[in-house]
Amino acid sequence: MKKPSQSTKAQKQGDTIRQWHLINLEQQILGRVTSEIARLLQGKHKVGYVSYLDVGDHVVAINAAKVKLSGNKSQTKVYSRYSGFPGGQKRIVFAQAIKRNPQEVIRHAVSGMLPKNKLRAQRLTRLYIYKDEKHPYESMAKAKSPITSKDTAAGKK
Repeated sequence: MKKPSQSTKAQKQGDTIRQWHLINLEQQILGRVTSEIARLLQGKHKVGYVSYLDVGDHVVAINAAKVKLSGNKSQTKVYSRYSGFPGGQKRIVFAQAIKRNPQEVIRHAVSGMLPKNKLRAQRLTRLYIYKDEKHPYESMAKAKSPITSKDTAAGKK
């Protein structure tokens, strides 16, 4: 009996090469762009992706304050949290939340799209969100966004 000439090598954490991606959120629809960010953070675009290792890339998201929602959701989408005490429920609509802290709105959306496991916190630490175009990762994040505003307007990816 002959042995196979090639075998599949198991991916190891040390073999991971992380790249930097710069994504401009200006005039992008929140759900479409955050699903792409979650895909980059997980590393699903890589050939060596395995679900049990953290092989994703770094993502720098700029212009978070200029992200938009489709339809009338900017006035109707509600974020709520509860402290556990009587009368401790807080509600805020998207329009107020994006003015108050746009970084947290993006982080909340991306966090909801990542798998709920022990790798989620590690993946979120590689997400850098800035409300305008200024960011300290100019030299590293040279790769442009995998999606552009023209692609989302035309319905392509």
